[in-house]
Amino acid sequence: KVGMDVEITHNMVLLYDDANCVLKDNFPNAKKITEIILMVNAKIKEDINNGKLLLDEFETITVKENYLQTLIEEIRKEKKPYIGKTYLDFTKEKFYEEVLIYMEKYNIIEKCDDNITIYPVVSITKALANTKDSQAVYPLLYCLNSKDENYKVKLSCAEALGKIGDKYAVLPLMNILEDETESSVYVKESAVSALGMIGDEKAVDSLVSILESKKGFLDKFTFLKERALEALNKISFKGDRVFNALVKSLRDESPQVRINAIEVLMNSEDERAIDLIKGMLSDSNKEVVQNAVIALYNILGDEILSEIINDETSPPNAKNEALKLQDDLREEEIEEANEQDE
Repeated sequence: KVGMDVEITHNMVLLYDDANCVLKDNFPNAKKITEIILMVNAKIKEDINNGKLLLDEFETITVKENYLQTLIEEIRKEKKPYIGKTYLDFTKEKFYEEVLIYMEKYNIIEKCDDNITIYPVVSITKALANTKDSQAVYPLLYCLNSKDENYKVKLSCAEALGKIGDKYAVLPLMNILEDETESSVYVKESAVSALGMIGDEKAVDSLVSILESKKGFLDKFTFLKERALEALNKISFKGDRVFNALVKSLRDESPQVRINAIEVLMNSEDERAIDLIKGMLSDSNKEVVQNAVIALYNILGDEILSEIINDETSPPNAKNEALKLQDDLREEEIEEANEQDE
């Protein structure tokens, strides 16, 4: 029995707000599949609130697949500025398939033939996380470390520990990463994300060890590296070991790992980062190049865009991205001026 008052609402597992979707100056790395899923869930939540969708006795919603197909296609059209180029280049069918795969991965939906069951939040771990009570850490750790516990419950426990933010959970979460008997990469991903939310420097070595691993996409290790970089971006760190791991990540086979490494370097305040990010302007992936250009702009300002555009040795993709960013910035200035005049 939980000795605290909690309120469990019918909000979806991931909530999205248009205000959170606006591209910030710090980095445009929000344009990932998770952000698209947040948009989908916002639409579903809206339909629940409007009475278009009804919760059944088990507090779930069952819809026909064409409902999600239509909804996801609407998002693809309406939210185009906030969706990364990689996903915009997909066909309508491929885009839908990709979103559906990740919604199933995050346990938001369950597909059976032409029917799709959508799961709202009714988890006690969610309730515990919302209380921010450190006393909840102990039962959550017990469940997380249980070999008999369902992996979905473990995912929720790790997320809850991150949200509570108690540093007592840091070492047990680090142990999850180092536990070779833990077969679920998803559980390890959740542990990494929780360590990032807690933000304790003790976790840095464990996170760097993930980046130093030779495992990659075929070992289902790519997502873990992505989460490790996201976590490092939230933690203050120093030392050549971390820097060298970031350098290695810039050469990773996964474009998203390379993008995340650029973001961490941008925020590292290490003088060596600028030359490394400049080196990514010649990357074979256009989205990596885009992120490198914007990272350099965030560090060095307008002058770097002119430098990239006017340098004859600049790769064509880098010049194009610098020109696009310049145009976007000018449009923003014009819009702001017009708003002030009004």
